[in-house]
Amino acid sequence: MFCWQIHRRLLDCRRAPTSYWTYSRPFRQRLFVDSTKYLAALSHPSSSIMSNNLEARYEAAIDAGAITGAIVCAVNASGDFSYKKALGHRILLSGEKAPLQLDDIIFIASGAKLLTTIAALQCVEDGLLTLSGDLSSIAPELASRQIITGWSDADDKPLLEASSHPITLEMLLTHSAGLTYYFTNPLIGRWQQKFNVPSDKTLTVEEMYNQPLSYQPGTGWMYGSGVDWAGRIVERVTGSTLGEFIQNRICVPLGISDSQFYPIKDDRLRARLVDLSPSDPEGLGKAVFGGNADVQKIGQGHFGGHGLFLEGSGFIKIQHSLLANDGILLQPSTVVDMFRNHLSPESTSQIETAVGPVGSFLRMGTDKKVGWGLGGLLVLEDTEGGYGKHTLTWGGGVTFTWFIDRSNDLCGFTALQATLPVQSNEITALKDVFRREIYQRGKHSSKV
Repeated sequence: MFCWQIHRRLLDCRRAPTSYWTYSRPFRQRLFVDSTKYLAALSHPSSSIMSNNLEARYEAAIDAGAITGAIVCAVNASGDFSYKKALGHRILLSGEKAPLQLDDIIFIASGAKLLTTIAALQCVEDGLLTLSGDLSSIAPELASRQIITGWSDADDKPLLEASSHPITLEMLLTHSAGLTYYFTNPLIGRWQQKFNVPSDKTLTVEEMYNQPLSYQPGTGWMYGSGVDWAGRIVERVTGSTLGEFIQNRICVPLGISDSQFYPIKDDRLRARLVDLSPSDPEGLGKAVFGGNADVQKIGQGHFGGHGLFLEGSGFIKIQHSLLANDGILLQPSTVVDMFRNHLSPESTSQIETAVGPVGSFLRMGTDKKVGWGLGGLLVLEDTEGGYGKHTLTWGGGVTFTWFIDRSNDLCGFTALQATLPVQSNEITALKDVFRREIYQRGKHSSKV
């Protein structure tokens, strides 16, 4: 199976919960094996574009049609080093091309998890929440969740057991509460197929993520909807929508003008919309809602795990505030705590196994120890020529990746506007060039 076919099948399974299970068992087995090889290959990307210079490499990728553009930003705490570039173009709703700008509106997908985490930590500082407290009084529907342990083949019923551990905010923010996405756990995928029948109805966070837990809270790790639930917790204790809270408490203090959860209703923002994870069957790259748009379109409300659109130059302001620990968003002690591993030893052992392919995807190397901080994956060891110990990092979809490295005094992100079919090896290679080049330039502390 070709890489683009594997990628397309994986996207189909993610977009439509029933897709995976409609394939025959031999095909599902083949898809699993091929996708495993496909993900492993990402750690050794090859590219026909040979230049290692960031601008030259990205421009060559644009000329070759792998991407239409990219926004790349990186800074250190003092501002001695500042790199901010918008390369290539975007296609307007009219079909016309326009140069990509730093303040164009990008879909950050799971990059939203960092902002939602900050919002939740602000509620902790405000005395509205605690990291370790039982959330059952705020979210009783979480307290009643059972744990799925398997399925009965005789009557096609799930095997469930009671939960004996309370769910905490810390667990939600670190993907250790047992709440998993259907595409990360086959047992939940089967539940999704049987009980969450697709319909024309739009779903709230509570309705979309109503599946059983995958394990006893606090005893495992699996990527899931915990941060989406954390966003709802913020809304319940503040009385504001998550979007309002993020705009008032994160964006305004940092001078970020524009942020909005899907759907984008403001014409001023729509005019600057960039589709970073295109969902365009004709491969035209027009400014349509891509990536998780299929999820967003059936969602009702603000999904803190993946639903946010933000001006490109705004994300680096958030990263810089955390890197500099300037006290604007959070108290210094809270920021320090973000860069600590918040997983139990049992959960840490599971994440080291679970994120192997993701580690390659994020260009960290699968042989490095990792944990989870508050806001992202936490690198627990220095990586050669790149991330330092306790770097916080994650991404969004296949085209957005970010990092905050306090050890090396550097933070940055790259947001690639890919064309279809997505050339995954090229995208991974471009992100690798970004990291390597930014770390090399950051050492010279020069403004660009």
